[in-house]
Amino acid sequence: MGRWQDMTQEELEKQYAPSRWSHRMEKEAVIEAHVREVTEGTRRAQATMQTLLHVPYGGSDGEKLDIYLPTDPSGAFPLVLYIHGGYWQFLSKEVSGFIAPPLVTQGIAVAVVGYDVAPKGHLDVMVAQVRRSVAFIVQQYSKTSGVYLCGHSAGAHLAAMVLSTDWEEYGVTPDIKGAFLVSGVYDLEPITHTSVNNLLHVSREVARRNSPVLCVTAATPARKACEVLIAVAQHDSPEFHRQSQEYFQALRSAGWSVSLLDIADTDHFDVIEKLSQGGYILTQVILNMISRA
Repeated sequence: MGRWQDMTQEELEKQYAPSRWSHRMEKEAVIEAHVREVTEGTRRAQATMQTLLHVPYGGSDGEKLDIYLPTDPSGAFPLVLYIHGGYWQFLSKEVSGFIAPPLVTQGIAVAVVGYDVAPKGHLDVMVAQVRRSVAFIVQQYSKTSGVYLCGHSAGAHLAAMVLSTDWEEYGVTPDIKGAFLVSGVYDLEPITHTSVNNLLHVSREVARRNSPVLCVTAATPARKACEVLIAVAQHDSPEFHRQSQEYFQALRSAGWSVSLLDIADTDHFDVIEKLSQGGYILTQVILNMISRA
């Protein structure tokens, strides 16, 4: 496949419309099924787990966390911070707790981040909010045995932006031990040429400032200790595969500990939905990485 710059408008639209690549169902149906699946999974998680809902980490209405706690939260426990997808304009923390059960039952806390999606939120604001949520959580839970980021799609982009944070600005040094970036977008410039940008209004300058692939910092000893897993679904589009590959190469060249995982028999949506299952490959990878730390 050629460079994205050489694609027609129609080709570019298709590459950045994940629902058009699913082999399971039609594009409208796969999105409806996804919303149903994550909503139901979150409802089940909240019905069975100890939770702290709508915990404010900042002043805006959108700046809240839903926290799912292990049964004995008295000692030090690992914490996974989950950042939802939805192309920066859709979904919410209210339907994103579905990943909690297999982690919480293994003694891992899960904090699901809310942020101001478009049109209310601007991309710079979303990045700052997610960074602030990390600073808040490490101050709130100072005894964690490590923080892990997990993001899907637009959430993987935001999690990747967290990796390039200058933490001096936030007055904390979070112990980020791992990041699980699933079906993410790491170069925003192509997006600015698609209808995804109709609500976002991202300029080329904002896109470049917020493109993780352009913000990779050399791995300091602390950053080398952070393991990054970049996962992509088999039935993600070629552009999503290219983006994952290029971000993987950029991190590796900068000395980060990074691996790339292509997950068979999944599309852009069930690749993350299945994190509600303990036996799913990605759930197992996450649990294994946390148990080794």
